[in-house]
Amino acid sequence: MKRSIRTAVRAVTAAGVVAGLAFGLTACSEAVDQVDKVVDEKYEVTYEVTGKNVDSIQYHGGGGEAMNPKIETVDRPTLPWTKTVTLRGIMPAAVMPVAADLTGTEVTCRITHKGKVLKEETGEGLATAGGCIAESPVGG
Repeated sequence: MKRSIRTAVRAVTAAGVVAGLAFGLTACSEAVDQVDKVVDEKYEVTYEVTGKNVDSIQYHGGGGEAMNPKIETVDRPTLPWTKTVTLRGIMPAAVMPVAADLTGTEVTCRITHKGKVLKEETGEGLATAGGCIAESPVGG
């Protein structure tokens, strides 16, 4: 009798594990589908750089992979400088002014999305301190 009960308990437990795995795989599949939708969604940002003595500006222009974006560069930009780009999914928006000589370098960088400022930084050392980086507004 005890052996029959143990066998029945094992069968029910095994059925529960199989059902749990099936549910887990379905939930995982749905999560992957959601991530795929977010990764494929596009969004537009506008980069702005103002100030003086900026030798170049580097920015994410939309190429490359979401977590390994291609960095584009503008040499000897005329300030104020503005550029609107289309990014996708979880790709962060980023713009970095670069200056070889920081003497008298006062720079502001700004990233906007649909009229809302996502990130803004101002400073003398900003031209070598990383500029502005903003998280993707998609899927948040």
